[in-house]
Amino acid sequence: MNEEQRRTDEAQIRQRIDDWTKALRAKDLDGLMSHYAADIVVFDVPPPLRYDGAAAYRKNWADWFASFRDAVVGYEIRDLTITAGDDVAFCRSLNRITGARTSGENTDVWVRATVCFRKIGGTWLVTHEHLSVPINMQTYQAVLDLKP
Repeated sequence: MNEEQRRTDEAQIRQRIDDWTKALRAKDLDGLMSHYAADIVVFDVPPPLRYDGAAAYRKNWADWFASFRDAVVGYEIRDLTITAGDDVAFCRSLNRITGARTSGENTDVWVRATVCFRKIGGTWLVTHEHLSVPINMQTYQAVLDLKP
């Protein structure tokens, strides 16, 4: 891959991430799902261990959106890096989720994200997503108060 093509691909992926983030913030389920390949595999923070396919992951997003009171979810991406090849790419970042929940609690947590893309039909689509939080190795409890 030449340098110009690499820059073009990275810019396209960055735009896809920006559009994905806007859809997430607006709780736009269809807009969000348009960024995923049909055969996506996801390792998310809450159970199950994995989601296979966009249909299974769509239900997760619908349930998650419904758990927020407001029409908008707070979402920030920090320290984003993108590495692109000819038809595959990966990104990593620290992502902050904030908002009032229907349970009455307020969420303010940072998660670690690794997102893998594949160029399918000329469009970069997410084929794998892995989100995690650190755990305390003595208590095996999630550590949710860390900040970058």
